Amino acid sequence: MKALILVGGFGTRLRPLTLSFPKPLVDFANKPMILHQIEALKEVGVTEVVLAINYRPEVMLNFLKDFEDKLGITITCSQETEPLGTAGPLALARDKLVDGSGEPFFVLNSDVISEYPFAELIKFHKNHGGEATIMVTKVDEPSKYGVVVMEEATGMVEKFVEKPKIFVGNKINAGIYLLNPSVLDRIELKPTSIEKEVFPRISADAKLFAMVLPGFWMDVGQPRDYITGLRLYLDSLRKRSANRLATGAHIVGNVLVHESAKIGEGCLIGPDVAIGPGCVVEDGVRLSRCTVMRGVRIKKHACISNSIIGWHSTVGQWARIENMTILGEDVHVGDEVYTNGGVILPHKEIKSSILKPEIFSTLRQEDQKKLFFL
Repeated sequence: MKALILVGGFGTRLRPLTLSFPKPLVDFANKPMILHQIEALKEVGVTEVVLAINYRPEVMLNFLKDFEDKLGITITCSQETEPLGTAGPLALARDKLVDGSGEPFFVLNSDVISEYPFAELIKFHKNHGGEATIMVTKVDEPSKYGVVVMEEATGMVEKFVEKPKIFVGNKINAGIYLLNPSVLDRIELKPTSIEKEVFPRISADAKLFAMVLPGFWMDVGQPRDYITGLRLYLDSLRKRSANRLATGAHIVGNVLVHESAKIGEGCLIGPDVAIGPGCVVEDGVRLSRCTVMRGVRIKKHACISNSIIGWHSTVGQWARIENMTILGEDVHVGDEVYTNGGVILPHKEIKSSILKPEIFSTLRQEDQKKLFFL
């Protein structure tokens, strides 16, 4: 089987992290976001993954080359020269997806984190005999989304209602699809929306079905949802593989610590924390609801909550970081500095407190060039 992952473009919602790496390579729970998807696809027999991308494809391929060999899976790129929406990339990658076998292929949005029940999806798709299957997830406030209205007994999709003012259902598109090759005959090579143009036509022919996604789901393409997604992921990990979570008197709730990280004495870590490879957490540090990425050093008695600490950054002694502060790569926060929702671009030193949410954007020359061309 094959799969197409819709990678897209610049990842502006996750800046400053995406100034250093394309969004799918940003760490989530101690591994690149996209690797969670590729590993799950490999488990159900996918042998080739095509990345639909229009920004820095060489960075993606170079990074993922090692994982190609480790996982025994082929990873290629289909590069857009202009944005093609969510359906146009399928037409562009047609030759890579169709191999004459007639097997369906997966399509995934790269921002989506879940338990990826691909085996169940394959079974459901083959049983209903339609042309396409979309996964849907239940939400508490469907009026914010496009709602999928479906027959509960069969899963056949009846219609789509965009941001309904009256209740018509509570299931929304989860960004995970299994499609027969014939769906490609419905898509022209031009900017096209699969959600608003292609799926409604398949539904009108009574060939579109929806499967309710079991377990958690989150689009982690922006910082607040990223932190929520980490909590949901760690909750799920507790149920599936609790032995992967950290334990000890200094651990509260669900915490994921890479084996190469070092934790000092008198720390209190958790809940909902991920600490990446090579990190050093010195004595007396307090961490909660945060991600600490590869190579970070957190000095004595610092306190971090509801924040993301980018690669190879340093947090000074007695510093306090909270309220969705995002440190880009190689940021250095001084001793006793307080940051309240600051967004700090890469390679910057913070010597004074940030009392209200704002963007600190003093950049090195090469990073200024990146922003200019974006």
